[in-house]
Amino acid sequence: MSIDYTLRRVGILMSPEPGNDLEAEGVLNPASAHTPDGELYLLPRLVAAGNVSRIGLARVVVKDGIPAEVQREGIVLAPDQNWERGKLNGGVEDPRVTAVPSLRQYLMTYVAFGPLGPKPALAVSSDLRHWRRLGPLHFEYQPDLETDLNLFPNKDTVFFPRPVPGPDGEPSYAMLHRPMWDLGWLREGEGVHLPHGITDARPGIWVSFTPVREVERDIRNLTHLRYHRLVALPEHPFEQLKIGAGPPPMLVPEGWLLIHHGVTGSQPSGFDPTTQKVTYSAGAMLIDADDVTKVLDRTTEPILTPETPDERFGLVDNVVFPTAIEQINGVRYVFYGMADDKIGVARLEKI
Repeated sequence: MSIDYTLRRVGILMSPEPGNDLEAEGVLNPASAHTPDGELYLLPRLVAAGNVSRIGLARVVVKDGIPAEVQREGIVLAPDQNWERGKLNGGVEDPRVTAVPSLRQYLMTYVAFGPLGPKPALAVSSDLRHWRRLGPLHFEYQPDLETDLNLFPNKDTVFFPRPVPGPDGEPSYAMLHRPMWDLGWLREGEGVHLPHGITDARPGIWVSFTPVREVERDIRNLTHLRYHRLVALPEHPFEQLKIGAGPPPMLVPEGWLLIHHGVTGSQPSGFDPTTQKVTYSAGAMLIDADDVTKVLDRTTEPILTPETPDERFGLVDNVVFPTAIEQINGVRYVFYGMADDKIGVARLEKI
């Protein structure tokens, strides 16, 4: 099996609005979704001075079948809760939105940058404009891992758009995520704590589950995840430091297609992106439709790397960071962050 997909640039879709204080440090890493009436929206991360992030809403204007520009419609989520901000920081960051027809809801996973660093959280909506927080995610203790996943910073969380078989055979909603094992940033000298059986400390892609029957009883059970499994670790040169999931996985004839990012370079401890000397590129994986813990194949080379000036120079240089994918007139488009400053769009093509 091989992955016969690539990304072709279309252009820049969204840039910081001059004079808009909420976008002073960039617009980037959007979620996306179509409303029931067919309108396409981005939910971009908007960064104000001091690296404080909010999540906006912007209607995508399509011209000749191609996403061409956006019309801003305000803010849908801000760091209003105590657990979304600290004494010196705050933000709701890097949303991923998955439309889940069986729930008749949009699921927004996002990073709450609170007192203990980045923690994953979930909000739900039926219209993209009004979001109800379900709160921080909770990872059930799993004895065989000999660790508590709730101790660790976690990012790049995204749900599959439909139920999948869980490890116990029960239909379940599944969520990809990327825990980070180094606690030295929180407590000096604490260092890396790896789950039992894991020998590679580099952040990789994990999956966790919650049974459909429990979510049908109470949608808040989406925040209670279990059966944590490692899906993939860095393997190839463009993934030297870490990997993480991008847009919601997309079902294709071969399985679930996951666009992900791989990172190379030098990354000091902590969460200040401006201290990094890194390159973010996009790759792709095929995940088994019947067992989402299993990778069928993955690209050995990136399908998109920072090449244009807007991808190479910004708040964080050399970044393409895919976070959303949508179909327009039968063509799939991927939306991605450019150097933590702008939002680009690329066409997903079969080769």
